[in-house]
Amino acid sequence: MSETPQADVCMVLEGTYPYVSGGVANWANDLLRAQPELTFHLVCLVPRNADLTPRYGIPPNVTGITHVEVGSVPRGAALPRGARQLLERLENPLRKLQLNGGLHDLADMLAILGPPGAQPGGRVLLDSPEAWDLLLRMYRATHGESPFLDYFWTWRTIVSGLYSILLAPLPRARVYHPLCTGYAGLFAARARLETGRPVLLTEHGIYTNERRIEIAMAEWLYQAPSSGLSMGKAARSLKDLWVDTFTCYSRACYQSASRIVTLYGGNQQIQIEDGADPGKLMAIPNAVDYERLSKAGAERTEHPPTVALIGRVVPIKDVKTYIRSIAILRSIVPDVQALVLGPTEEDPRYFAECQSLVSHLGLQGCFTFAGRVSIAEHLGGLDVMVLTSISEAQPLVILEAGSAGVPSVATDVGACREMIHGDRREGELPVPGGEVVPLSNPTATAQAIARLLTDRACWERASRAIRERVRRYYNKPALDRAYREIYDYWRSAEPEPLCRKGAA
Repeated sequence: MSETPQADVCMVLEGTYPYVSGGVANWANDLLRAQPELTFHLVCLVPRNADLTPRYGIPPNVTGITHVEVGSVPRGAALPRGARQLLERLENPLRKLQLNGGLHDLADMLAILGPPGAQPGGRVLLDSPEAWDLLLRMYRATHGESPFLDYFWTWRTIVSGLYSILLAPLPRARVYHPLCTGYAGLFAARARLETGRPVLLTEHGIYTNERRIEIAMAEWLYQAPSSGLSMGKAARSLKDLWVDTFTCYSRACYQSASRIVTLYGGNQQIQIEDGADPGKLMAIPNAVDYERLSKAGAERTEHPPTVALIGRVVPIKDVKTYIRSIAILRSIVPDVQALVLGPTEEDPRYFAECQSLVSHLGLQGCFTFAGRVSIAEHLGGLDVMVLTSISEAQPLVILEAGSAGVPSVATDVGACREMIHGDRREGELPVPGGEVVPLSNPTATAQAIARLLTDRACWERASRAIRERVRRYYNKPALDRAYREIYDYWRSAEPEPLCRKGAA
């Protein structure tokens, strides 16, 4: 374990703050700044050769940052005589962590790998003859019908990611706070096992669901052809291997966590299905700085009918449906202006496809990719915020726009319906703050936007409703107090070690 000063909270971040902007990164930045009395150490899990240029200023209560390159495994100590025995002992828990395992199997792996300073690394775990024999045994036992070369690279990528987390430096802290499961949750589960300190998990979106979507869409993963005439059980595919592995990591994180926070109740059933204890669950919704953003909305400027998608230009945001909806909308509202407010560099290929679609549909004169901008500076010039995502948790952009009285048209994902239509808490506020539309439906999206743009009374009702809903239920000071109470409670708890690293 690294000899850094003990922080109150170790926040574990995967592919986000402070190097990638977006909803989760903004949330982390706001939370850090709202807790100035607490010290934080950041563990940033990043891909190899990541650009580590900060997108945010680091607040002074962040006392250290540890970078972990996912998939980069240290060379480690040589074990010329014990490598075979070690890898044979690792085989069973490793197999379970790729099928239906959890925290117990992770504990077994940590115990087998031994204490820091004497641990094996890539030369034994990945590049040795014994590692090759282990790979062959696992291939024959679990994926013998898959092409071996595809399995080889899949196996190596998965175990490299796992070992990079288990062998990384572990900063000392009173509470470990991952902002997702996946690799961040795996790191936190390891911290719980090695230190006994509490783990507080916050899930914005359900990591396993998002990975299932990405893996199902992945063209680079081999999927064995199925036979409709076969009566036997289908062979387990490499896509299954990826999904099952991430589900195991999530289960280990859930089992290690003292408290599991999500943004709305709809996520909790999925968490329970993936192994979370219902007694650990609680919901703390996303929140925004209502006072600041409402002032931005009060400064409305003269402008043509204007709509905006606020978010990254990536496939999960389904920007192409938004573009197609604007093409339909122009036949109803000819002078409409459409914006995309968000970074375009994350997926250059997808961005180029979106630009081509804009050109193909003849939208160049009314459609603008504005890139990374200050959202507050644009709110006074927007009439409708549009969200066409195929997966979300509780997107902040609906709340940010709503603070300024800008209604939203959003797909029926995550908490969007709850935010736009309200829930039973507010029986006196039944008016929707926009409209909810089906996934990947440009016509329904265009029609919903048109109703708000062409019916002034409808727009004003929705504007008042969403502004009041945000003020009452999604104002940031309440979120800050909730997290401070959780931090204070768990950082004063006594450690409860679950295993001793290096045990037999």
